Amino acid sequence: MPNPTENPPLAGRRAQAARNDATILAAARAVFLDDPKAPIAAVAERAGVGISALYRRYAGKEDLLRKLCHDGLLRFVAAAEEAAAESDDWAALAGFLERVVDADVHSLTVHLAGTFTPTEEMGRAAVRANELVDGLVGRARDAGRLRPDAVTQDVGLLLEGCAAIRVPDPDRTRELRRRHLAVLLAGLAAPGPPLPGPPPAAGELDWRWRSTGK
Repeated sequence: MPNPTENPPLAGRRAQAARNDATILAAARAVFLDDPKAPIAAVAERAGVGISALYRRYAGKEDLLRKLCHDGLLRFVAAAEEAAAESDDWAALAGFLERVVDADVHSLTVHLAGTFTPTEEMGRAAVRANELVDGLVGRARDAGRLRPDAVTQDVGLLLEGCAAIRVPDPDRTRELRRRHLAVLLAGLAAPGPPLPGPPPAAGELDWRWRSTGK
Protein backbone atom coordinates (compact mmCIF):
# COMPACT_ATOMS: atom_id res chain seq x y z
CA MET A 1 0.00 0.00 0.00
CA PRO A 2 1.37 3.45 -0.87
CA ASN A 3 2.55 5.54 2.02
CA PRO A 4 0.04 8.45 2.33
CA THR A 5 2.82 10.69 3.62
CA GLU A 6 4.67 10.54 0.29
CA ASN A 7 2.28 12.78 -1.68
CA PRO A 8 1.78 15.92 0.46
CA PRO A 9 5.37 17.22 0.01
CA LEU A 10 5.00 16.96 -3.79
CA ALA A 11 1.59 18.57 -3.61
CA GLY A 12 3.09 21.28 -1.44
CA ARG A 13 5.86 21.97 -3.96
CA ARG A 14 3.32 22.09 -6.75
CA ALA A 15 1.15 24.47 -4.77
CA GLN A 16 4.13 26.73 -4.10
CA ALA A 17 5.09 26.64 -7.78
CA ALA A 18 1.53 27.59 -8.71
CA ARG A 19 1.61 30.49 -6.24
CA ASN A 20 4.94 31.67 -7.63
CA ASP A 21 3.62 31.51 -11.17
CA ALA A 22 0.49 33.44 -10.21
CA THR A 23 2.68 36.10 -8.60
CA ILE A 24 4.81 36.39 -11.73
CA LEU A 25 1.77 36.62 -14.02
CA ALA A 26 0.12 39.26 -11.83
CA ALA A 27 3.35 41.27 -11.85
CA ALA A 28 3.73 40.86 -15.62
CA ARG A 29 0.17 42.01 -16.20
CA ALA A 30 0.70 45.15 -14.14
CA VAL A 31 4.08 45.92 -15.70
CA PHE A 32 3.09 45.39 -19.33
CA LEU A 33 -0.27 47.14 -19.07
CA ASP A 34 1.65 50.15 -17.80
CA ASP A 35 4.41 49.84 -20.41
CA PRO A 36 4.32 47.10 -23.09
CA LYS A 37 7.98 47.85 -23.90
CA ALA A 38 9.18 47.25 -20.33
CA PRO A 39 11.99 44.69 -19.99
CA ILE A 40 11.30 41.31 -18.47
CA ALA A 41 13.61 42.24 -15.59
CA ALA A 42 10.95 44.72 -14.46
CA VAL A 43 8.54 41.80 -14.04
CA ALA A 44 11.00 39.88 -11.87
CA GLU A 45 11.58 42.97 -9.74
CA ARG A 46 7.88 43.61 -9.25
CA ALA A 47 7.21 39.94 -8.47
CA GLY A 48 10.06 39.86 -5.97
CA VAL A 49 11.79 36.92 -7.66
CA GLY A 50 15.15 36.44 -9.30
CA ILE A 51 15.38 36.70 -13.05
CA SER A 52 16.51 33.07 -13.18
CA ALA A 53 13.28 31.98 -11.47
CA LEU A 54 11.30 33.78 -14.15
CA TYR A 55 13.32 32.25 -16.99
CA ARG A 56 12.77 28.79 -15.55
CA ARG A 57 9.08 29.27 -16.29
CA TYR A 58 9.17 31.39 -19.45
CA ALA A 59 11.72 31.34 -22.26
CA GLY A 60 11.51 35.09 -22.68
CA LYS A 61 9.30 38.15 -22.81
CA GLU A 62 7.33 37.00 -25.84
CA ASP A 63 6.53 33.70 -24.16
CA LEU A 64 5.29 35.56 -21.09
CA LEU A 65 3.16 37.92 -23.19
CA ARG A 66 1.60 34.96 -24.96
CA LYS A 67 0.73 33.35 -21.65
CA LEU A 68 -0.88 36.55 -20.36
CA CYS A 69 -3.02 37.06 -23.45
CA HIS A 70 -3.93 33.39 -23.76
CA ASP A 71 -5.11 33.34 -20.14
CA GLY A 72 -7.16 36.48 -20.79
CA LEU A 73 -8.66 34.94 -23.91
CA LEU A 74 -9.64 31.80 -22.00
CA ARG A 75 -11.32 33.92 -19.32
CA PHE A 76 -13.20 35.76 -22.08
CA VAL A 77 -14.38 32.42 -23.53
CA ALA A 78 -15.41 31.16 -20.09
CA ALA A 79 -17.48 34.32 -19.49
CA ALA A 80 -19.16 33.93 -22.88
CA GLU A 81 -19.93 30.26 -22.25
CA GLU A 82 -21.44 31.13 -18.89
CA ALA A 83 -23.57 33.82 -20.51
CA ALA A 84 -24.74 31.42 -23.23
CA ALA A 85 -26.48 29.38 -20.54
CA GLU A 86 -28.55 32.41 -19.41
CA SER A 87 -32.18 32.11 -20.51
CA ASP A 88 -32.88 35.86 -20.82
CA ASP A 89 -31.40 37.06 -24.12
CA TRP A 90 -30.60 40.62 -23.03
CA ALA A 91 -29.38 39.58 -19.57
CA ALA A 92 -27.05 37.08 -21.25
CA LEU A 93 -25.37 39.77 -23.35
CA ALA A 94 -25.31 42.44 -20.64
CA GLY A 95 -24.06 40.00 -18.00
CA PHE A 96 -21.29 38.81 -20.29
CA LEU A 97 -20.12 42.37 -20.93
CA GLU A 98 -20.17 43.16 -17.21
CA ARG A 99 -18.05 40.12 -16.39
CA VAL A 100 -15.50 40.87 -19.10
CA VAL A 101 -15.25 44.53 -18.11
CA ASP A 102 -14.83 43.64 -14.43
CA ALA A 103 -12.14 41.06 -15.27
CA ASP A 104 -10.33 43.68 -17.40
CA VAL A 105 -9.26 41.06 -19.92
CA HIS A 106 -9.70 43.42 -22.87
CA SER A 107 -6.93 45.72 -21.66
CA LEU A 108 -4.49 43.01 -22.66
CA THR A 109 -5.74 43.12 -26.25
CA VAL A 110 -5.53 46.90 -26.40
CA HIS A 111 -2.03 47.11 -24.92
CA LEU A 112 -0.31 43.92 -26.07
CA ALA A 113 -1.67 43.21 -29.56
CA GLY A 114 1.20 43.00 -32.02
CA THR A 115 3.89 42.48 -29.36
CA PHE A 116 4.13 38.72 -29.89
CA THR A 117 3.19 36.00 -32.35
CA PRO A 118 -0.06 34.22 -31.35
CA THR A 119 -0.12 30.42 -31.32
CA GLU A 120 -2.52 28.20 -33.26
CA GLU A 121 -4.19 27.35 -29.95
CA MET A 122 -4.84 31.04 -29.35
CA GLY A 123 -6.26 31.28 -32.85
CA ARG A 124 -8.71 28.49 -32.13
CA ALA A 125 -9.72 30.12 -28.85
CA ALA A 126 -10.26 33.43 -30.66
CA VAL A 127 -12.53 31.72 -33.19
CA ARG A 128 -14.48 30.14 -30.34
CA ALA A 129 -14.77 33.53 -28.61
CA ASN A 130 -16.13 35.16 -31.76
CA GLU A 131 -18.65 32.36 -32.26
CA LEU A 132 -19.93 32.74 -28.71
CA VAL A 133 -20.26 36.52 -28.94
CA ASP A 134 -21.98 36.15 -32.31
CA GLY A 135 -24.48 33.90 -30.59
CA LEU A 136 -25.12 36.32 -27.73
CA VAL A 137 -25.53 39.28 -30.09
CA GLY A 138 -27.77 37.31 -32.44
CA ARG A 139 -30.01 36.15 -29.61
CA ALA A 140 -30.46 39.67 -28.22
CA ARG A 141 -31.11 41.06 -31.69
CA ASP A 142 -33.61 38.33 -32.64
CA ALA A 143 -35.45 38.92 -29.36
CA GLY A 144 -35.86 42.58 -30.27
CA ARG A 145 -33.80 43.72 -27.29
CA LEU A 146 -30.68 44.77 -29.22
CA ARG A 147 -30.92 47.45 -31.89
CA PRO A 148 -30.97 45.80 -35.34
CA ASP A 149 -28.00 47.75 -36.73
CA ALA A 150 -25.61 46.66 -33.96
CA VAL A 151 -23.09 43.96 -34.91
CA THR A 152 -20.71 41.68 -33.06
CA GLN A 153 -17.74 43.90 -33.89
CA ASP A 154 -19.44 46.77 -32.04
CA VAL A 155 -19.02 44.69 -28.88
CA GLY A 156 -15.25 44.70 -29.35
CA LEU A 157 -15.22 48.48 -29.69
CA LEU A 158 -17.42 48.79 -26.62
CA LEU A 159 -15.01 46.68 -24.58
CA GLU A 160 -12.04 48.71 -25.80
CA GLY A 161 -13.79 51.90 -24.70
CA CYS A 162 -14.32 50.52 -21.22
CA ALA A 163 -10.74 49.21 -21.01
CA ALA A 164 -9.42 52.70 -21.81
CA ILE A 165 -10.85 53.98 -18.53
CA ARG A 166 -8.18 53.71 -15.85
CA VAL A 167 -7.43 55.77 -12.74
CA PRO A 168 -4.92 55.04 -9.94
CA ASP A 169 -7.60 53.59 -7.65
CA PRO A 170 -8.65 50.11 -8.93
CA ASP A 171 -12.03 50.27 -7.18
CA ARG A 172 -12.78 53.64 -8.74
CA THR A 173 -11.67 52.32 -12.12
CA ARG A 174 -14.19 49.51 -11.78
CA GLU A 175 -16.97 51.95 -10.83
CA LEU A 176 -16.25 54.24 -13.77
CA ARG A 177 -16.10 51.33 -16.20
CA ARG A 178 -19.40 49.96 -14.94
CA ARG A 179 -20.95 53.42 -15.32
CA HIS A 180 -19.62 53.79 -18.87
CA LEU A 181 -20.81 50.28 -19.75
CA ALA A 182 -24.32 51.16 -18.54
CA VAL A 183 -24.32 54.20 -20.84
CA LEU A 184 -23.16 52.08 -23.79
CA LEU A 185 -25.68 49.33 -23.11
CA ALA A 186 -28.45 51.93 -23.07
CA GLY A 187 -27.27 53.00 -26.52
CA LEU A 188 -27.36 49.41 -27.80
CA ALA A 189 -30.85 48.70 -26.54
CA ALA A 190 -33.69 48.75 -29.04
CA PRO A 191 -35.27 50.93 -30.24
CA GLY A 192 -32.95 53.78 -31.14
CA PRO A 193 -32.02 56.14 -33.97
CA PRO A 194 -29.82 54.69 -36.74
CA LEU A 195 -26.14 54.46 -35.95
CA PRO A 196 -23.90 56.64 -38.15
CA GLY A 197 -21.63 55.12 -40.77
CA PRO A 198 -21.19 51.49 -41.78
CA PRO A 199 -20.57 48.97 -38.98
CA PRO A 200 -17.07 47.65 -38.35
CA ALA A 201 -16.36 44.75 -40.69
CA ALA A 202 -15.29 41.30 -39.58
CA GLY A 203 -11.52 41.31 -39.12
CA GLU A 204 -11.22 45.08 -39.49
CA LEU A 205 -9.47 45.39 -36.13
CA ASP A 206 -7.28 42.31 -36.56
CA TRP A 207 -4.46 44.26 -38.23
CA ARG A 208 -2.94 44.84 -34.80
CA TRP A 209 -2.14 41.15 -34.44
CA ARG A 210 -0.31 41.03 -37.77
CA SER A 211 2.44 43.40 -36.66
CA THR A 212 4.74 41.86 -34.10
CA GLY A 213 7.64 43.34 -32.26
CA LYS A 214 9.23 43.31 -28.83
